[in-house]
Amino acid sequence: MTILSALAKAYDRLPDAPPFGFSSEKIGFVISLNEDGSVFDVIDWREGEGKKARLRLLPVPASFKRPGVTPRAFFLWDNSAYVLGVSSDESKDCASRHTAFKELHFSALKDTSDIGLLAFKHFLEEWDPKEFQPPRWPEDLKDQNVVFALESERHIGFLHDRSEARQIWSRISSSDGEDTQVCLVTGHRAPVARLHQAIKGVWGGQVAGGSIVSFNLDAFTSYGHEQGDNAPVSEAAAFAYTTALNRFLERDSGHRIQIADASTVFWADATDIEAATEAEAIFGLFFDDTGVSEEDRQAEERASARKIATKLEQIRQGMPLGQIEPRLTEGVRFFILGLAPNAARLSVRFYFEDDFGHLTANYQRFLSDMHVEPPPREGVPPLWRYLLETAVLGKRENVTPNLAGEWMRAILTGTAFPLTLMSSVLTRIRADGEVNALRAGILKALLIRNFKMEAPVALDPDNTNRGYLLGRLFALYEEIQRAALGGKVNATIKDKFYGSASATPRKVFAVLESGSSNHLAKVRKTSPGREVNLQKALRGIMDLMTPSEDPVRDPFPVSLTAQEQAWFGLGYHHQRSDFFKKTTELAPEGETA
Repeated sequence: MTILSALAKAYDRLPDAPPFGFSSEKIGFVISLNEDGSVFDVIDWREGEGKKARLRLLPVPASFKRPGVTPRAFFLWDNSAYVLGVSSDESKDCASRHTAFKELHFSALKDTSDIGLLAFKHFLEEWDPKEFQPPRWPEDLKDQNVVFALESERHIGFLHDRSEARQIWSRISSSDGEDTQVCLVTGHRAPVARLHQAIKGVWGGQVAGGSIVSFNLDAFTSYGHEQGDNAPVSEAAAFAYTTALNRFLERDSGHRIQIADASTVFWADATDIEAATEAEAIFGLFFDDTGVSEEDRQAEERASARKIATKLEQIRQGMPLGQIEPRLTEGVRFFILGLAPNAARLSVRFYFEDDFGHLTANYQRFLSDMHVEPPPREGVPPLWRYLLETAVLGKRENVTPNLAGEWMRAILTGTAFPLTLMSSVLTRIRADGEVNALRAGILKALLIRNFKMEAPVALDPDNTNRGYLLGRLFALYEEIQRAALGGKVNATIKDKFYGSASATPRKVFAVLESGSSNHLAKVRKTSPGREVNLQKALRGIMDLMTPSEDPVRDPFPVSLTAQEQAWFGLGYHHQRSDFFKKTTELAPEGETA
């Protein structure tokens, strides 16, 4: 199924989906009119107060992109520059915009006899932007979207909801759709949409929205076709896919996650609506489970959230989805779409479509590849947490855009990770010297999935890979330093030498070996037993580095490849964790190591 057809089908599942020709827009104020067109009240329709006030979504006659310099108004609603001719931005040409708004409605409503539409028409005839004065007209209204209502019938609906208003809008919006072609989405002949509704809510995109399907230059056209005729999509199908995508992109829609610069939406399709909803809830927690608080787990009224959290935990423990919830493996089709801004268009970073059972199995394989001992302190981390380990200062905005998309695609499909993931992690480790469980897990997963190697979960004392052994040896030298100088060392050899030791070991390890000899002498004076254990560990690693069958083997090569540096990081983490584990086990009860 193509992206557009999958989204068009998802439209049928939307709760409270706006009807054909309408779109959900953020509305800030309602102007309530008397029957003579005078203003009865100006109502702040936002939720909350002050800076936390949020606009409400309302189905209104569909918006469209407004390219070029010629103002084009929306029907029976718009922002204050069009509706009232006022704006807080002095650079806007409010006069021409307000004129365009009046001309559209004087033409559309010239023959109306509807009492509400006549009141609106009288309002436009009498309104003067100079009348915009507080307290009746608050400054907060400027640049907000505005709708109208007839005060005597305000409890019923807005002007654009009136029967005659809908009929007029249907006539206006379909006037350009006389030419019929075969729709690429439905396969039926129907009027073709020349311009598709703007897609809003993509992080970093234009406020006015962007397009997935767009032809605005001659270089993009074919055989003389203009605009949407180059890729004929019916008006109904274009409305359906854009409406569904805009709904998914809304804040708190339950269908959206942010992966670096890619605004990612997901949805499920199944005959069992409850199964589809549950699959969507579970996938959302794959990426970010911070919304499942302890209060949610304990509150009686949040039994559904606790049920989802329990299934998530079972999935993370490796239990087959068929045992956890059989209905999710049968007939639940899952879709994931990642979008990123590209000027006025939107680029598709990745698109995934498969059964939810296969998706879950790929997620479990990802967790298995990433698993190291000891695991991260916070338990199984959400997917976004891994990405931060590749970013400068650990900030989401610093995640490499293309890396995030390719990484997500590898997880969803179970294929090899992008090699830029390895270079990004190694770069961060060399920069800050931090080799935590998340970074070690990424290195391990790369070795398994990309290089088809059997990387150990925990310390493997028999592993002879030279990168792994050098990492272990470096951790041992660091432990010897700690033992000599005391447990509370502000900076260890890791802070100064890790980057060079993992890339060019020959230049560094001779210096480290000399320093460790001095440190061992100090340990011998204060703790002879510990010195013996450290010497024993040192001989064990060196014996593996220079085996008897190859006595001339150079244990310290001039340089290590990126793959060997990954082994170095994994060996360092395993050996360091083993030291910490043993120290903790030996600590007297009631004390911390």
